[in-house]
Amino acid sequence: MKRLFTSEAVSIGHPDHVCDMISDSVLDACLSQDPDSRVACETMAKDEFIILSGEITTKANIDVEKIAKDTIKKIGYTYMPRVLNLISKQSPDIAQGVDIGGAGDQGIMFGYANSETEEFMPLAITMAQELVKLATTLRKSGEFKWAGPDMKSQVTLEYDENGNTSVHTILMSVQHSEDYNEKDFKTFIKENIMDKIAEKHNLNTNFKVLINPTGKFVIGGPEGDAGLTGRKIIVDTYGGYAPHGGGAFSGKDPSKVDRSAAYMARYLAKNIVASGIAKECLIQLSYAIGVREPISIFVDCKGTNKVDEEKEIIDLIYEKFDLSPLGIIKKLDLKRPIYSETCNGGHFGRRFLDNEQKIECSWERLDSVEVFKSLLK
Repeated sequence: MKRLFTSEAVSIGHPDHVCDMISDSVLDACLSQDPDSRVACETMAKDEFIILSGEITTKANIDVEKIAKDTIKKIGYTYMPRVLNLISKQSPDIAQGVDIGGAGDQGIMFGYANSETEEFMPLAITMAQELVKLATTLRKSGEFKWAGPDMKSQVTLEYDENGNTSVHTILMSVQHSEDYNEKDFKTFIKENIMDKIAEKHNLNTNFKVLINPTGKFVIGGPEGDAGLTGRKIIVDTYGGYAPHGGGAFSGKDPSKVDRSAAYMARYLAKNIVASGIAKECLIQLSYAIGVREPISIFVDCKGTNKVDEEKEIIDLIYEKFDLSPLGIIKKLDLKRPIYSETCNGGHFGRRFLDNEQKIECSWERLDSVEVFKSLLK
């Protein structure tokens, strides 16, 4: 029996990721001046309009209109947006629970890891993210002629009964200029992007190829489609291999467990798999607004575990890790202004958000491997 599985990714120029990056750029600007900022920033983009809404309580002095315009320029769009600012302060009803160290909202969060790649991530989402990142890098360097900032990728892998993996289909939709050479454009994508990523993972290059299936992709970004913060949550996480919790990440400071607890769940799952006590691990954490400790912890190793999930793994997590919002923030050092690049290649599976500046993804550290290995003794 053969089975197929597909994951997708989008570039930073996709209208939804444009909004994610604007929201997180506002968050970073607040945290850079006031690490205790409370931020819940939502962005909508359509044509030349950008609408910012949400709640921010901070001592920082920021210009959200300039941040939005600078982000648009950084992504690669040349138009000058018109910005409407509808941001207000955080509700005091919420603040009273957060001020004492409780969660900023109720919710469920998931973390996942497996042994399919060296990053302990599913292969299909890893490849999909790498495709758009490579294409974006080549566009910015000038090597990828005619390409625009808005891109999508989709990777379908085939798994056979013997455990072998091959690439079944790669789909890419890439914005291009009106005067492009279609044949050269598509040849470049196949040979210099698709094949390179497949070869990196020692996989076949004789896969089915789909490039701009509609035949034309000149109008892109917020001009082609409205963008909203948090609408690419599966792209941000595990490509559909694992469940996603009730909330998105971008624009939220780490007192919001939608973000911080999802990062912590990934950290725990990754260290569990890296320790060798399981080949796959799914973790769920749940919280109540204003309450410090999680309501529940769930661990599912899909039958690959060498030790008991409930009696040993969960008990060890309770014993060794502080899963309160403040505990997670301290453990992962989450009050840093690091978030504007998190949506540029997915939130998980990368050691660094920015390879040049070496901005570390603390939730990708493997510094608790020995804690979980102790269960094997």
